[in-house]
Amino acid sequence: MNSLNRNPGNDLNFLSSLADPSGAPSPAATPTVPDASVLPDAYSRAVTGAVEKVSPAVVNIEVHQSVRSSRRAEPQERQGGGSGFIFTPDGLILTNSHVVHDANRIEVTIADGRRITARTIGDDPATDLAVIQIDGAGLTAATLGDSQGLRVGQLVIAIGNPYGFQSTVTAGVVSALGRSLRSYSGRLIEDVIQTDASLNPGNSGGPLVASDGRVVGVNTATILPAQGICFAIGINTAKFVASRLLRDGRIRRSYIGVSAQTVPIHRRLIRYYDLPKETGVVVLSTEPDSPAKKAGLREGDVVIALADQAVAGVDDLHRLLSDVRSSGKTELTVLRGTEKLSLAIVPEEARDAN
Repeated sequence: MNSLNRNPGNDLNFLSSLADPSGAPSPAATPTVPDASVLPDAYSRAVTGAVEKVSPAVVNIEVHQSVRSSRRAEPQERQGGGSGFIFTPDGLILTNSHVVHDANRIEVTIADGRRITARTIGDDPATDLAVIQIDGAGLTAATLGDSQGLRVGQLVIAIGNPYGFQSTVTAGVVSALGRSLRSYSGRLIEDVIQTDASLNPGNSGGPLVASDGRVVGVNTATILPAQGICFAIGINTAKFVASRLLRDGRIRRSYIGVSAQTVPIHRRLIRYYDLPKETGVVVLSTEPDSPAKKAGLREGDVVIALADQAVAGVDDLHRLLSDVRSSGKTELTVLRGTEKLSLAIVPEEARDAN
């Protein structure tokens, strides 16, 4: 038992050996703090990595328009601008329609400082998207992602040129999905991304980027004077619109007259009906005297197919409505509660198709 007795004098000698004569701890006892510049945190690595991949593709757009005034006979030139991003190596640029609509002249400044005249390929006010093109060598293109896979709370980065400050970066999260936003043409844009990544005048048309460096949206609007409520058009919508603008120069749309958003379908219904998709489009409202109203579509119905083509989300419905012939009867498949129904619907030519 005596061997377990401790000698206080020995303890004091041991403690004193760990300190210098001044009483300060020895260097070996001082914890080492890593240099933050050497070991950045995961958040910083994600943001800087995404910015390095996409920033070379982000451009500043300057627009010159002729505006007629009631006070003057001659039209006056007005300047405006925004942002955009190169999405193909041959100089195709995605931006907002409201940035370049009715422009007489468009000039683009790319990341290396070159200033290049651009031409409009196509403009779709209904989705507030446009494609313009520049000619130049050594252009860097951004990689497009998949907005269908976004989740609320996911990190996103906005890059643009607010108030002319080029390549400004802000970061935030996806605040909500499936929002609706009315475009300046008056049409409701469905399945919009809400984010708290700060946007300001001049950010319009710039990319919203995920942490992997892929573009998931096109920044389009803010709500003033609210803070942290900003919106971007999903890149899946932008890819479809861009492909049609490249092919036709415009979007030809059919119209059924619903407000809707993407929702998950209950697993039991997926198994029971052997559905190919796990999501559909829930009808929030139908317009009076619209094709949807005439077909018997109701609020709460979940659209799962149009013309025998599966509908997984609002983007799919928009794409299919651009493919089906207006004024021709087609089949709309919906879930009403637990019942699967087929409705005959006659889409009409969209009033804002031109």
